[in-house]
Amino acid sequence: MNELKPGRGTARNRGDLRLAVFASGGGSNLQALIDATKSGVIKGRVGAVISNNSGAYALARAANENIPAFHISGKTHPEPENFIGTTLDVLETNGINLIVLAGYMKLLPPEVIRRYRYRIINIHPALLPKYGGKGMFGLIVHKAVLDAGEKISGATVHMVDETYDHGVILIQRTVPVLPGDSPETLAARVLEVEHRILPQAAGMFLC
Repeated sequence: MNELKPGRGTARNRGDLRLAVFASGGGSNLQALIDATKSGVIKGRVGAVISNNSGAYALARAANENIPAFHISGKTHPEPENFIGTTLDVLETNGINLIVLAGYMKLLPPEVIRRYRYRIINIHPALLPKYGGKGMFGLIVHKAVLDAGEKISGATVHMVDETYDHGVILIQRTVPVLPGDSPETLAARVLEVEHRILPQAAGMFLC
């Protein structure tokens, strides 16, 4: 597998990226990535979608695009070594050279992180390092932002290491917190930013 390095440009003239997108829910960020491969923002394609949730709509989105899709979880693979082995087999078999966590509600095993070090990115719906860490996901994040009286929020794309929502920040974009916001309205505003910056960050990588 080729070494992958982040750079200022895209993968043009260097071989295409092949992404594995990990998602646990609806997969709107997955769709943003798929659309970005079609428009040329990302010079490559989504080569696999992995979810720990058999009911995730992200798996249906993958099927609609003829992308190999896999449900890998503690239910399908209760033994940790089997979970890790199957995940690595899927990544290797599909020639993956960039992992994108797009609403994946599980910490990647350290074995996967070591194998793909510096080739894993995550999108988080807040301005890290604030409002990150274990248990900070979905509407919980936005409620915490509102409870703290913040005037701005936003989204962050960062490199992934062995700690939740840790690692070098690649891109952050802000949104205003408006009077009368609920966690749901703030989440919708942040999600629009997520859909822009996650493909932008993936497009920074060179194959």
